[in-house]
Amino acid sequence: MAFPPATLLAFLAGALVLNLTPGSDVLFAIASGLQGGPKAGMAAGFGVGIGGIFHTCATAFGLAALVAAHPGTLDLVRWAGAAYLLWIAVKSWRAVVPPPESVGGALLPRDAFRRGVITNVLNPKVALFMLAYLPQFTDPAIGPLWQQMLILGGIVFTGGTVITMGYGASAGWLGTRLARRMGVLNKVAALLFGGLAAKLALD
Repeated sequence: MAFPPATLLAFLAGALVLNLTPGSDVLFAIASGLQGGPKAGMAAGFGVGIGGIFHTCATAFGLAALVAAHPGTLDLVRWAGAAYLLWIAVKSWRAVVPPPESVGGALLPRDAFRRGVITNVLNPKVALFMLAYLPQFTDPAIGPLWQQMLILGGIVFTGGTVITMGYGASAGWLGTRLARRMGVLNKVAALLFGGLAAKLALD
């Protein structure tokens, strides 16, 4: 399957801009990095990328269209995602501050990864974006549409995963340099998570 060069370049340019622009996934990885260190930040970014596979497959096989056609289902998914983020925010706010030498372990990488997957899967805006964006670069003349969307979606989330992991690792590195202010970092992370919950619920 060969995409026309002009089409592929336009798609790659749009995907790069999308991935470099700090959105909810990036903010989630940053908050996780601040709370758990570089490894947690990277794990959160990787989890977000894995969650993106779900949205790519949903778009390719028509599930996102089904969700979009039933506003009630969309609202249910949105509120579930907001509730999950709010729960994380409360846990972060109440977190016990560890000794300075243990910073980086406040949020385990496996927990950050799991949160990243769940948060991304429960974000209906990702599904709607993929549904609106991917089909614009497909052409029935070059092969099955679902295969094209899987390939294009894979490109988006591969690049996005690497970039988001970088954001998370950078935030984690900064957090380890501010070890004695871990309590403040937990509060900042809680505010970020809470803000994301409100954004997801109100958008």
